Amino acid sequence: MTVTEQLSALSAILTHRDLHSLFQPIVSLSDRRILGYEALTRGPSNSALHSPVSLFAVARQAGRLSELELACRESACRRFSEQKLEGKLFLNISPESLLEPSHPPGRTLQLLQRYGIPPSQVVIELTEQTPTDDFGLLYNALYHYRDMGFSIALDDLGAGYSSLRLWSELRPDYVKIDRHFIDGIHQDAVKREFVGSMLQMAKASRALVIAEGIELQEELAVLIDMGVELVQGYLLSRPQEHPPRDARALLPKTDPTALALSEEGSDLSALLNLLPAVQQTTPTATVLEAFRKQANLNSLAVLDEQQHPIGIVHRSTLSDILLQPFATELYARKPISRLMSDDFLAVELSQSLQQVSRLITSRARQRIEEDFIIMQHGVYLGLGRVIDVLKLITELKIQQARYANPLTLLPGNVPIQQCLTRLLQQGRESMICYVDIDSFKPFNDLYGYGRGDEVLLCLAQCLNDRIDPSRDFVGHIGGDDFLMVLGSEDWRKRLNLLLEDFQNQCRRFYRAEHLEAGCFVALNRQGQRQEFALLSLSVGVVHLHPEVCSTLDASQLAELASQAKHHAKEVTGASVHVIDTLEAKVMIALNQAI
Repeated sequence: MTVTEQLSALSAILTHRDLHSLFQPIVSLSDRRILGYEALTRGPSNSALHSPVSLFAVARQAGRLSELELACRESACRRFSEQKLEGKLFLNISPESLLEPSHPPGRTLQLLQRYGIPPSQVVIELTEQTPTDDFGLLYNALYHYRDMGFSIALDDLGAGYSSLRLWSELRPDYVKIDRHFIDGIHQDAVKREFVGSMLQMAKASRALVIAEGIELQEELAVLIDMGVELVQGYLLSRPQEHPPRDARALLPKTDPTALALSEEGSDLSALLNLLPAVQQTTPTATVLEAFRKQANLNSLAVLDEQQHPIGIVHRSTLSDILLQPFATELYARKPISRLMSDDFLAVELSQSLQQVSRLITSRARQRIEEDFIIMQHGVYLGLGRVIDVLKLITELKIQQARYANPLTLLPGNVPIQQCLTRLLQQGRESMICYVDIDSFKPFNDLYGYGRGDEVLLCLAQCLNDRIDPSRDFVGHIGGDDFLMVLGSEDWRKRLNLLLEDFQNQCRRFYRAEHLEAGCFVALNRQGQRQEFALLSLSVGVVHLHPEVCSTLDASQLAELASQAKHHAKEVTGASVHVIDTLEAKVMIALNQAI
């Protein structure tokens, strides 16, 4: 398609408003509802400008970007209003179009008024495709939007030319992490560090983080584990003309066996308070009477006809409202749905204490005296208290610190034993990897304990880099012995990368002559001088199958891993030896060990 044909096609699209608006839901994990929808635009299906990339690129070249974006906003507002979609409407606007002299001021507000959408329901989402130079003008333009009641979101954080400066200068209400950092985050420790840093910055700037571009269950699991509250991506829903309205149908079912092995496997039963709930049609006077009769009742969940939570009523909030002049007379007969809060935390009974704690801390709005809702398969069970979660998580942290290795801070022998026990109870197919450093004792004797500790810390980092924290585990048995549990099919690839990475990282610990020679001379266990190869790893692997989990206990599993490690050390240099628990010879070896 020639440039002339592209410009002609663009003119036809703008003249006939031949644009199609799609909507992709943004889901809140904490209360399992749809926060809002991002409006996305496509050109005519039979056109070379159907793709938004091509469409906006041609408009930018033609100097008609502002005109196109305004047409997109008009289409999005119209379709959003026609479908009576609930929640917020995220509208994409590029900074360069805002700064164009031809950009018509006030047109977005006119569109919203035409379609009956309040500005407080709209989020202006800045999408940066070209460098932004005039921050002063951009700040003034966005301040104008904020002054009218709009919220501001910064899109593709980490991908733009100056996204971090935009974040610092504009202080957006929402920041959307670029999908580059989400893609494969379960297999990339560096990406997890980046996202963790973004979450910390968001907390400091009081912004809400949206993780977009989620396509895999494993990615979502890691983000949940990290405390991300708002998510978006193909895993949940593709952009559609008629988008889904119920978040519960989009979110994957909570699987108790999917808990990270480093976490306590018990559910939230200890936190569950079996308290009554009210229907959304219950009169406010009835709810008020329930609070009066039960002095220790702080909150009541509000349910729909299917017993799904749709809101919560807090005693203190209701009291504040009804203390207003004539409020009791005004609201007494009105349904409680008029006064309930739809901003609540709802969790599944099967979730772990750590997962709930992270959800609570990620919610800046969650007050310590408030309650949260506990469900089973989406149906109301009872309430939990935030203060109880904080008490239990504090006790758990103290216990973890007590049993952590003092050097690497990795879980020690007690948590390792607990991990193996949970593994057998859950019947997971897993690879239990006993990791040992070859030539470590002579290296430690020759180079000193300080350098030896550096090697151990290096290995701990290498191990952490190779695990998926949502399903794997790594612990420090003691000395140069570590244990790692891998749950995915690419375990062999990850082990090979571990062996290679460790040897490369260790190069900085040797003297030049040892590095050049590829070996060093030190005293062996008999006190005689001996030549030793440079540091490498021997890994003994036990392939645990669900079929044999009921026949083993944690001690037997650990013994098998130790046997596999000894076989691996019989090979000079980096090596991996695998024992398969389905093979008959394993059971013979096991009986001998017993």
